[in-house]
Amino acid sequence: MSGNGIYAALSGAMAQSQRLDTIANNIANVDTTGFKKDGQVFSDYVTVEQKPIETNTVPRITASVNSFYNTQGTETAYVDSHGTFTDFGQGALKITGNPLDVAIEGHGFFEVQTPSGVKLTRNGAFKINAQGELVTSDGYPVLRAGNSNPSNRIIHLTSGNLTIGYSGDIFENDNPLGKLAVVNVKDTDALQKVGNSLYTLKPNYKETPHQANNFKIHQGYLEMSNVNIVNEMTKMIEATRTFQANRNAMHTFDQMEGELDNDVPKVVSP
Repeated sequence: MSGNGIYAALSGAMAQSQRLDTIANNIANVDTTGFKKDGQVFSDYVTVEQKPIETNTVPRITASVNSFYNTQGTETAYVDSHGTFTDFGQGALKITGNPLDVAIEGHGFFEVQTPSGVKLTRNGAFKINAQGELVTSDGYPVLRAGNSNPSNRIIHLTSGNLTIGYSGDIFENDNPLGKLAVVNVKDTDALQKVGNSLYTLKPNYKETPHQANNFKIHQGYLEMSNVNIVNEMTKMIEATRTFQANRNAMHTFDQMEGELDNDVPKVVSP
């Protein structure tokens, strides 16, 4: 029993360690424009529940001190990690007054062209590069809406006198340049982070992004991170305490094993 218990406590400690890593990353990005916080998903894993019913030979009788039997792990539940999920909740909009700063209110992502293909982002801190292209802070071209080749949808500017409407319509000196590509996916669980506030579709996701509808573009604003620093610090304290409790349990189980190995044989020996 103690042997199984120490592994159950170990799985709990590992789960809280992963949770702490996720929380720490959220806190580190509290000031990152457009950042979306992550959470950790766990569930109980009970050994016998994962076996075919025909292999489960646990007697259907009431347990007592006089009826010990092989429980096949039913007395021990382990923590099973299902990975992380991203909370795409709206971040606060901060006014900057910079006409190249653009924020999305509602659902959707900007399309940008990267060396590894089109990616999505909520970070609208744009600028104009030496070629007169509207690009992200990392230099990736921002795309216009449309179905043509991404290289044909790069936004070229001459004067930098840019106006962007609520629906994403782009004007330079009152001349229309098209519309910002703001797209969405049916299931945001299909998105995965690839660094630098960028997202891509998971390999097994077949549906392509579609034109977003429920959004409003705000020029001269940036969307802040949706991380609530107070909540994250509270979660960190909880995870740290739970981690320590599991470590203490492991230490207790280890002591029990030592007593069983060293003291019990002395008691029963002739």
